[in-house]
Formats: sequence, C-alpha cells, structure tokens
Amino acid sequence: MDVLDLTRLQFAVVTIYHYFFVPLSISLAATAAGLQIAWLRTEREDYLQLTKFVGKLLIVTFAVGVVTGLVQEFQFGLGWSAFAKFYGDVFGPTLAIEGMLAFFLEATFLALWYFGWDRLPRAIHTACVAIVAVGTMLSAFIILAGNSFMQNPVAYVLDPGTGRARLTSFTELMLNKVNLAAFPHTLSGALMVGGALLLAIGTWRVAADPAYRILARLGAWLTLAGGALTALTGDRLGKVITQVQPMKMAAAEALYHTTTGAPFAIFATGKPLPEFALEVPWLLSILAKGDPTATVQGIDDLQAQYAAQYGPGSYVPMIPVAFWTFRLMIGAGMLAAVVAAYYLWRTRGKQDAPRWLTRWLPLIPLLPAAANTFGWIFTETARQPWIAFGVAKVADGISPGLTSNEVIASLAGFTVVYGVVAVVWLRLIRHLSRQPLAPSPATATEPEPAPVY
Repeated sequence: MDVLDLTRLQFAVVTIYHYFFVPLSISLAATAAGLQIAWLRTEREDYLQLTKFVGKLLIVTFAVGVVTGLVQEFQFGLGWSAFAKFYGDVFGPTLAIEGMLAFFLEATFLALWYFGWDRLPRAIHTACVAIVAVGTMLSAFIILAGNSFMQNPVAYVLDPGTGRARLTSFTELMLNKVNLAAFPHTLSGALMVGGALLLAIGTWRVAADPAYRILARLGAWLTLAGGALTALTGDRLGKVITQVQPMKMAAAEALYHTTTGAPFAIFATGKPLPEFALEVPWLLSILAKGDPTATVQGIDDLQAQYAAQYGPGSYVPMIPVAFWTFRLMIGAGMLAAVVAAYYLWRTRGKQDAPRWLTRWLPLIPLLPAAANTFGWIFTETARQPWIAFGVAKVADGISPGLTSNEVIASLAGFTVVYGVVAVVWLRLIRHLSRQPLAPSPATATEPEPAPVY
C-alpha cells in the first residue's frame, strides 16, 4: 500500500470507530428525554429508574464519542492538509459549530441534567435532557452538511487568486438536497442502534428487575421503527444520490450498460460482477428513480462522459466493494428489524421470550452497527476517485511530504488507544447494566431509627 492508501485506511478506521458512538449518543439522548417526560406524566417509578439508567449509558457513550471525534477532526491536518487548505473555508464553519454544540451546549446541559436531580425544578430539569437530545441531532445535521458538500458541492465559488473554495451561503450549504435526505436516514439508523442496545441489555437483565422487560420491549420497538424509517428515508436518499452521483448507483448494482427497467441483483458472482446474478426485475429503476420503466445510466457510459468532462483517467470506484457493502447494509438492517419484530411478537402480553432467543439477543447491537458501517463505507468508497465530487480528487487532498512510516506509526497508535477505549466502554456499560436500578429518594427504604433506651 502506498502513502495514499494508508492515509485513506487510517481515516476510515478513525471515522468508522467514531461513528460507533455517534448514533448511540443521538438515540440514547432522545430515549432518556422520552422516558423522563413519560415519568413526569405518569409518576411511574419504573420510568424514573429507566430514565436514570439510560442517562448513565448516555454519559459514558457521549464522553467516548467526544474523544474519538476530536481525533477525527485532527485527521484533516494530519493526513489531508491539502484538502483542508482547499476546503477549509467551507468545511471549517461546520466543524466549529458542531464542536461548540458538542462541547458547550450538549456537555453543559448533560452535566446540569445529571447533577440536577432533586436540585432543579422538574420542568427545567427535563428541559436540560431535551436540549441535549436536540443538540445531538443538530450536531449531526451540521456535520452531515459538511459531508454532503463532498457528495454534492454547493454554496461555493473558486477564488481565482488563491484557488480555494470559498463559502457563499451557509444556509444553502445546510440545505443541500443530499443533507436533507441523509439527515433523516442517519437519525433512523441511530434509532436502530440505540434500540438494539437497550433490547440487548433488557433481555440480559430481565430476570433481575421487571423494569428491564419494559426496557427490552422499548428497545425492540425503537429497533423496529428505526428499521422501517431507515428503509423509507434510504429510498429517498437513493433517488437523490442517483441525481447527483449516478456512478455511485451504477456501481452499487455493477451495472455496466445503460438499462431501461434495470433489475436489482440480490446476489451475484463473477469478476468484477455480475456473471451470474439472482435478480429482481425493475427494482433498480424503482430504487433509483421511482419508476420501473426508468433508464439507469451504466458505468461504461458514465466513464466516457466523465473522461470527456473532467479529463483522462478512471472514474470507476471499486465495484465489488460498492456492490457488497450496499447489500450488506440493507441485509444487516433488515435482519435487526425482523429480530426485533419477532421478539415483540413472542413477548406480547406477559409471555417470556424463548431461552434460545434471549441467549443470542445480547449480540443484536452488532447488526445495526454493521449496517451503519457498511453504509458509510459504501457512501465514501463509491464516490471515488473524488474527495469532493467533480471538484477535487482524493489524490489531490493528501498532506504533502507525508510518508508511509508516519502514517503507519500514527495508525498503530490510534489502534492501540482505540482498543483500550473500546474495552473501557464495554466494561463500563456492562458494569452499569449489572447494577440494580436505583430507586428514587422518595421511595427508597428509610433506615430504621435506633432504639431509645
């Protein structure tokens, strides 16, 4: 691997690792806010206990997410300074605002919420966790706007003096049509990840406290709802991506020739795919344009078009990676939703889940986490060779003078540190899950007074 490949690998490792915690923070914050509001309305003790428990999970996850997010931003200067120099005027405001939200708004109100039990009025205390929930979503929206520029560059002009991209409209950058489609898709995926974690913990600890059964079923509903919303929002996102990056959709299907009424291959073999394919007729045309008779551009025609438009070179991404990550993303997400639906059906009323199911359910968070990971791998690799589509190539964005040994050393360091952080996070989550749900001060057992003689 040359220095470019190593730098891409390093950024992928850092980004994917960071994104394990981002959707959890989004979904756990929203869940904690929802549970506290439910407790205020009903005064049910189990809702209060679960609010505090989910809040503890949120604090641990949020802290790890902030740390790993700092490393991700550091990557722009470490490995991609040429891109940062070109793109900094556009991407800089999104990073700055997102950082302020994460460090000041979210962290401040999360601390107020955690330490404000029995100190703040109930309405104000609940507003704190609601602000955290809104803040995590707002952070996601703003940082996705930066990524959406890479998919569909808008709101910029090239400065003739410096050759750099200059932001012309922050509002237009935020309202990029890719961002408007990617944001609800991201939130839906986050709902699945958080729901799957709560389902796993709830089924693991259901024998310890009946409140965990509520947590498990809540997690299952969140996973199922997230799966349905992910499918709907993914359909919209796919149509937008077809408009702005038709090569990405063609690569997802390994469609080499422009086709009317294009099918979708569930499975394919061959080099480089597909020599043999199990296809669903017209489905790709439906996914790409919402019309079974629509024409979908093929890889060969798009390559010729891009070569004429942008100059000689290959504009075809890694077809097997695009093909299989697209399917693994869909498959892992659908499987998580199906498992959640099956759990809800088997535990309806007062029924217990089968032992074989509860034995395997603690592993269910791996499914939506894998779906998110495969989705991001598809999104970024199928955009190649562009770092900002149609504007700058990946090879042009790497830091000048960077050596392979420097990248290998930093990648090894990140891997060790991230491995330690992963172990710490897992142990903390396991430790918190093993603790008894804390009763509220109002219902806690008071110590008996000492006898008077």
